[in-house]
Amino acid sequence: MRIMLTGGAGFIGSALVRYLLNDTVHEVLNLDKLTYAGNLESLASIEAHPRYQFLQADIADSQAVSAALAEFQPDAIMHLAAESHVDRSIDGPAAFIQTNIVGTYALLEATRAYWMALPEERKQAFRFHHISTDEVYGDLHGVDDLFTETTPYAPSSPYSASKAASDHLVRAWHRTYGLPVLITNCSNNYGPYHFPEKLIPLVILNALEGKPLPVYGNGLQVRDWLFVEDHARALLKVVTEGKVGETYNIGGHNEQKNIDVVRGICALLEELAPGKPSGVTRYEDLITFVKDRPGHDQRYAIDASKIQHELGWVPQETFASGLRKTVQWYLDNLEWCRHVQDGSYQRERLGA
Repeated sequence: MRIMLTGGAGFIGSALVRYLLNDTVHEVLNLDKLTYAGNLESLASIEAHPRYQFLQADIADSQAVSAALAEFQPDAIMHLAAESHVDRSIDGPAAFIQTNIVGTYALLEATRAYWMALPEERKQAFRFHHISTDEVYGDLHGVDDLFTETTPYAPSSPYSASKAASDHLVRAWHRTYGLPVLITNCSNNYGPYHFPEKLIPLVILNALEGKPLPVYGNGLQVRDWLFVEDHARALLKVVTEGKVGETYNIGGHNEQKNIDVVRGICALLEELAPGKPSGVTRYEDLITFVKDRPGHDQRYAIDASKIQHELGWVPQETFASGLRKTVQWYLDNLEWCRHVQDGSYQRERLGA
């Protein structure tokens, strides 16, 4: 297949690009605006691959997207481009509305025009796969409740509200225009190349520098953690084998309290990086509880039985095995981290 990805320089997108080029025979066009979260250094290992192309463009730029579609002639679009950080959405929601809602609308319209003009056989085989989040469902209050594909939407933050809106647009383009769509809603991803503002890489890097490890509120918020390479495998399963018009929840079967995640990282660092910064006796001593963020969801947990039963996907990593791989990757790739932290990854791509 010829697959066009949007947002392929981001965390999940770059994992999917690497997986497609290293483990399949598909051709990939990566269309990415390269905002702060887009990092071409995450794709250095495959940038010269003969089945790979990169195009810097905004999904809201209909002319650029239409030209890319006409030239690349994809068999599928996997739409990952999104603003995705809850704290940033609270501080400045406008970018989330623009990219996640307006951008998705523009992409859908460009895709619809392209799809309508395809020969009938290619038109029948074409797929538009929209990658979303479990945060559109709001939060769970019971200890045994799970998000299913039919859970009502109840987003809490500007980020999750914008993703919920994009999901609704994708479904509407299927119902109204017949565009062959698939939607996936995933739980919290973690793994290599994760932008350091997110919880797991932030804790790892702060600990190595002897900085406080910030934990919101009492740290008892529960998340279902999904190793990003497991997610990449699931996404390909859905776009190649999923039923048009269906939604598939993708979860890691790994519910963890935030405080336990932080303590788990500290324990791994005691083993893997015993040489601590000056003045630090135990990494766990750096844990610092901070004021909870507004509208903080208490618990997310996904019922991923549908994708398991219908498509045969299950995660390969436990949280323990995935977290160990993640911590070790950051210890082995501190230069990548430094380039993100000092901003040089952006200057280099701009030729500065």
